[in-house]
Amino acid sequence: MKVAIVTDDGKTISQHFGKARYYQVYEIQDDIIKGSERRPKAGHHVEGSSRQNEVGGIHGHDHGDAATHNSMLSNITDCEAIIARGMGWGAFEAMKEAGLKPFITDIESVDEAIRAYIDGKLDSHTERLH
Repeated sequence: MKVAIVTDDGKTISQHFGKARYYQVYEIQDDIIKGSERRPKAGHHVEGSSRQNEVGGIHGHDHGDAATHNSMLSNITDCEAIIARGMGWGAFEAMKEAGLKPFITDIESVDEAIRAYIDGKLDSHTERLH
């Protein structure tokens, strides 16, 4: 199985899914990390998006954002779960529709979060969604 964590530096989990620059993708087999790789992640600035606001960002959770969210997820379609520290409801729902299990954590460390996931101890804090 593979699990993606949103990050800017490979060490800490990004505070917001949409603004993160990378995914750190872990391959896990028999509760052991077999490898990891950093993959680029499209951000809120995805070209062709239907909802750019005055400052160039995209936000909200209407159906017009589906193309943006799908673009941000296109590089992790082989993963079963994704871990972030925060995101909007639209992104959260898009992940579930794409077959990913989203986790919203209060853990900052990528290493600690992946270990908690493997151990079945990673809690998801949906109160952090906006």
